[in-house]
Amino acid sequence: MRKPRSLLWLIVVFTILAVFINLPVLHNVKLAGKTFNFDPNIILQKLNINKPLTFREGLDLSGGTSLTLQADMKDIASSERASALNSAKLVIENRVNLFGVSEPVIQTTVLNNNDYRITVELPGLTDVNQVRSLIGTTAQLTFWEEVSSQAAKLAPAGQIANVSGSYFKKTNLSGADISSTSVNFNSQTGQPEVALNFTSAGAKKFAEITKRDVGKRLAIILDNQLIEAPTVQQEIPDGNAVINGSFTTDTANQLSLELNAGALPVPLKVLSSNVIAPTLGVSSLQKSLFAGILGFIIIVSFMTILYGRLGAIASVALFLYTLFVLSIFKLSSITPYGITLTLAGIAGFILSIGMAVDANILIFERMKEELRAGKSRDTAIELGFSRAWTSIRDSNISTLITSSVLYIFGIGTVKGFALVLAIGVLISMFSAIVVTRTFLRLVYK
Repeated sequence: MRKPRSLLWLIVVFTILAVFINLPVLHNVKLAGKTFNFDPNIILQKLNINKPLTFREGLDLSGGTSLTLQADMKDIASSERASALNSAKLVIENRVNLFGVSEPVIQTTVLNNNDYRITVELPGLTDVNQVRSLIGTTAQLTFWEEVSSQAAKLAPAGQIANVSGSYFKKTNLSGADISSTSVNFNSQTGQPEVALNFTSAGAKKFAEITKRDVGKRLAIILDNQLIEAPTVQQEIPDGNAVINGSFTTDTANQLSLELNAGALPVPLKVLSSNVIAPTLGVSSLQKSLFAGILGFIIIVSFMTILYGRLGAIASVALFLYTLFVLSIFKLSSITPYGITLTLAGIAGFILSIGMAVDANILIFERMKEELRAGKSRDTAIELGFSRAWTSIRDSNISTLITSSVLYIFGIGTVKGFALVLAIGVLISMFSAIVVTRTFLRLVYK
């Protein structure tokens, strides 16, 4: 009896934790004339965990924007295209993270060996023009020093630019030499400006350029567009500079974000863009939850009618299984690798509920066979679990293999479906073998 009781206390502890994790945040709830507030996140903050316990919703639930981008690889060698595509993906991830979008999905795809694409899904962001501007800008920042017409003739092709009748030569200083940027406001004009902080190597380059170009203009060009061309008044040795273009606060912030994230290694063209309204996501979520609750009620009724007391015990275990899985979804939100729930993921969760019941049915039917063979109830329980285990193990392992293949080779919502299904299968095995078995042992003892 010691082992079943130990397992029972373990299940009780897990259940209490699961209930706590799944409790909603309550504000000004009146009960018996008193007002109550409850927020589990306050306890997490005392443990130095600043991320809230919440379900991470995907694009199809919370609304947002989906973009398909095509990379222009015509100037990239064939052997370097895969690396360039991954580099572009990293730059986009940096821009999205700096922009503050939660749970973005960014994936690369190669079609017919010459069509390189990046799919970007941004939950909660529905301004498609803002998304296009954020992601599609190449952000190639270069610095050009003013030279005489004679020096311009001697410079290599592509290294000279003619701006308003003056010649400028490209320097070795670029956006790659910038460590960080920020948006400030000019103390005299009040206009927004972008402050540049160079790396140690960049600061050295900038000091050398400003030293030799005192009295000349230094052009700052972003994506072949002149931002400004100020006159160098003196050498700047500290590695700090300011761009005073005709900025609004929004455009200054946008430029700062792009420069902080880095330049795209290849130009990107937007092939398609879709905006999903949050109302569509809410409607889909409500229908999915209704389907899940209805399915749960039908399963519980079926098990109770068919197996009586055994079915009631299995239904309790199924309820705990649901609590445990939802707790894992919520707990994952405080980790860097959280589980993002999509409609496909909810479908995988509902499917795993049916698989959890399937394991109980195998066990109960095996127990019936042992009882018909004249075994005692205690013996039938133990033999039912031990002899049904191989079938449960093999069927669940085959499902896990399928989920792994879908997760490795799938994209987008297919990955979400596979991950949620795999988690559900693992917890269902624990529910059927540990929870149901412990309850049966204690009830029949």
